[in-house]
Amino acid sequence: MEKSIAIIGAGIAGLSAGIYGRANGYKTTIYELHDKPGGLCTSWKRKGYTFDGCINWLVGSAPGGGMNRMWQEIGALRNTKIVDHEEFTRVENREGKQFILYTNIDKLERHMKELSPGDIGQIEKLTGTLRKFTRFATATGDMDEDKGTIAKLAAGFRMIPYLGEFKKYSNLTIKEFAGGFKDPFLRDSFENCIGMPDFPMTGMLMTVAWMHNRDAGYPVGGSLEFSKRIEKRYLDLGGEIRYKSPVEKVIVENDHAVGVHLSDGTEARAEYVISAADGHRTIFDMLEGKYVNDEIKGWYRDLPIFRGNVQVSIGTKRDLSDEPPMLFFPLEEPILVAEEKREPMAYHHYCYDPTLAPKTKSVVLVLFDSDYEYWKKLSADSAAYKSEKKRIADTVISILDKRWKGFAKDVEVVDVATPLTTERYTGNWKGSMEGWLFTKETMKMSFGKGMPKTLPGLDNFFMAGQWVEPGGGLPPSAQSGRKVIGMICKKDGKKFSSPGV
Repeated sequence: MEKSIAIIGAGIAGLSAGIYGRANGYKTTIYELHDKPGGLCTSWKRKGYTFDGCINWLVGSAPGGGMNRMWQEIGALRNTKIVDHEEFTRVENREGKQFILYTNIDKLERHMKELSPGDIGQIEKLTGTLRKFTRFATATGDMDEDKGTIAKLAAGFRMIPYLGEFKKYSNLTIKEFAGGFKDPFLRDSFENCIGMPDFPMTGMLMTVAWMHNRDAGYPVGGSLEFSKRIEKRYLDLGGEIRYKSPVEKVIVENDHAVGVHLSDGTEARAEYVISAADGHRTIFDMLEGKYVNDEIKGWYRDLPIFRGNVQVSIGTKRDLSDEPPMLFFPLEEPILVAEEKREPMAYHHYCYDPTLAPKTKSVVLVLFDSDYEYWKKLSADSAAYKSEKKRIADTVISILDKRWKGFAKDVEVVDVATPLTTERYTGNWKGSMEGWLFTKETMKMSFGKGMPKTLPGLDNFFMAGQWVEPGGGLPPSAQSGRKVIGMICKKDGKKFSSPGV
């Protein structure tokens, strides 16, 4: 008889856990508060335009690697066109000079040397390290739940030559590395090219390395379609999803998780419970903070998290396909967002995905990370909350109108989301989009022992998703769902099996 697993949340981690649970003979039911799959991996339609809230690029898009095998196993990339970006982003100064972060390392090296011949040494240090990381990025793609001991050892040995460089750059931020450039423009541009100067250099190196390998492309159709393909795979394997079924509590008896209590008052019993929902809500609300230790309390008290976003999404009847897809550029004066002055500003258009806007039209996104507490306080006054969203959107459009003459009159629809939107939609703590911020400390946790997927003193309970994977993102979320099923199989004395592709 099949053992049952109750899974909280139909995001990527929950769907992944469901798929691998079904592949290993478990009866799985996913309980989701919303009416569609994907959680944070979603998009929404407004007047013929599709606004995306998640995917810009996806590690594992190239056939052949372990990460791609996982995506194929869960159905995420089946019959999907992939767009490989030629450039990651651009940074422009007040004179119109641009630094382009090309995804091809040779092209990037030539471009940087043309910008600053006096920085050849630092440039070659960067690109030489990037070339090493292209090999390291390939070595990290393998998964281990269904590998034998010899295969696991072999994968580990393949990574040994790169561990020194990895450790070195894990202890260096982008800002610190940028300080090695003599040219002020190159130094400032490099520091701000991803909008997070305190981001560990390793994260940037890995990203460009994956893109150079053509293994971090964009799946056409966007985030919700990506999630729907995974949902279909899960349902085809016989899994069940109960939408509009938020979980209020995890049922615990004798320190064993035995099911979930739903907001409508009903209960659902299961031999195992996996929470792929928000970590803070899971631990401190669903489990009432009863199964924690000082280390876990310290994480939620002290570790920085990705702040929530204010996302201004614009549908315009203007074709922007000849413009750079993503650009940071200076402003005449800073824009005020949640009482914080912000400058420069970045736009991102999606003209490389023709499914998101009508022909000859474009979707443009402008993002600002923002203070959750400001929006929470402001929301007490509904009119003030709406007014502030409109003010930010109007200011963004005015700025873009100066860059693209007449842009304002071409705008057909505007949508503004805040950290409260994310919190309402997914339940994520403080509206955070990716959980723990990727810092030197959390990177060491991510690539070291990691965060445990169980809680102290509680049996038959597991956690999956971004809150047990520092740095967040889609691949770690999907992998975590896979891993917890491997843990359950081990507990039951079963050999882990993949569903095939």
